Amino acid sequence: MTNLWAGRFDKKIDKLLEEFNASINFDIELYKYDIEGSIAHATMLAEQGLITKDESKQLIEKLKDIKERIAKGEIKFTTENEDIHMAVESVLIKELGDVGRKIHTARSRNDQVILDTRMYTKEQIMIIKNLLMELENVILKKAEETKELLMPGFTHLQHAQPVTIGFHLMAYFQMFKRDIERFMDSYKRTDVCPLGACALAGTTLPINRKRTAELLNFQSVSENAMDTVSDRDFVMEFLSCASICMSHLSRFSDEFILWNSQEFGFVDIDDAYCTGSSIMPQKKNPDIPELIRGKTGRVYGSLITLLTVVKGLPLAFNKDFQEDKEALFDTVKTLKNCILIFSKMLENTTFKHEKIMSHMTKGFLNATDIAENFVLQGIPFRKAHELVGKMVKYCEQKDFQLEQLSEQDLKVIDPLLSKALLPDLTLEHGVMRRNIIGGTAPEEVARQIKVGREFLNSIGI
Repeated sequence: MTNLWAGRFDKKIDKLLEEFNASINFDIELYKYDIEGSIAHATMLAEQGLITKDESKQLIEKLKDIKERIAKGEIKFTTENEDIHMAVESVLIKELGDVGRKIHTARSRNDQVILDTRMYTKEQIMIIKNLLMELENVILKKAEETKELLMPGFTHLQHAQPVTIGFHLMAYFQMFKRDIERFMDSYKRTDVCPLGACALAGTTLPINRKRTAELLNFQSVSENAMDTVSDRDFVMEFLSCASICMSHLSRFSDEFILWNSQEFGFVDIDDAYCTGSSIMPQKKNPDIPELIRGKTGRVYGSLITLLTVVKGLPLAFNKDFQEDKEALFDTVKTLKNCILIFSKMLENTTFKHEKIMSHMTKGFLNATDIAENFVLQGIPFRKAHELVGKMVKYCEQKDFQLEQLSEQDLKVIDPLLSKALLPDLTLEHGVMRRNIIGGTAPEEVARQIKVGREFLNSIGI
């Protein structure tokens, strides 16, 4: 096969360079976008009188045929085809002759590849958005079921204050809500049609860029041809959004790993979403959250790869940009799989409330309630903090809980103290009183769930 760009060259490309230079092995992923872009391009060329209507019809029919044959596996490409753009064009030329040679009129691979990548990324953003919305629905369902069930809240991985399971879950709802918003915001900067920028300076031919954008369902066209072909900001932004999303999945996964341990015993993950040991028959391992936690580094690596590729490139197009595809494709596959499998695991997880409640006696979870009640009695907060600290120290020495302190114990700790200054120290009461916006009270968690449902409804569910 002779390369379509070989006119200026006297020698055939070295086989080693051919293999090193080729991207067809991975950018075949873009074939349907490449063909859709070519169909729109052929339509516009005919409307502008740059090719005839009959030529446009032949090109469009053949492009649709090629798309179907690639999908069925009837067309196979090799490194001789170099990339998906040259591969499709080669088939057009082989089967249509000179008509096929007209498809690249007023177009460069530089604007063609960025078109395909933008179309691919737009579609993947919408798929990821829908997967995140499904995960959010699972979280809302679980939060509704557990909005009144207590668990210890932690800071520094130490018992801190009583919260509800539903409240804890709704913290992750907020994280994934921000992820959805980030992806949708990035969509706006991805939804820009580059076709017509050509190699770097546009074209002298009378094309209609707005018409191509319209045919391909883009909201706008790019403003500067040189920036257009050298812009990978939207890919970096997608990888950044994906990295942040994976960080949230990883944090949630890490908690599942802790909760699943014998030391915690907070959850029972359905057997269908765990694996066993090859040697220890008693094991039930949380492989899904462990894998997600590990794959997070993989997605971070893709972001760092592209940031590094782009950081020193002069304008305009450089072959370095070929390195964006594998990072993008791998991230898309990894993120989608992680969201989907985590959703399924969460949906099929039971919170072991009796076991969780056995942890509620540890760590003096109601200590802050006492300090805040002292404030209501007119004691300055720092003094209140000091007094409760002394109470906790005394309880640690006596192996007491705060609610077990007698009037005499309180006077020993500090003459200021008395039972009359103490609030209801039941953990349920402490949770119920935290009914401010954003608090853990079941009534407030119910409001958060309602607002969460309203958000999902507003964006499509």
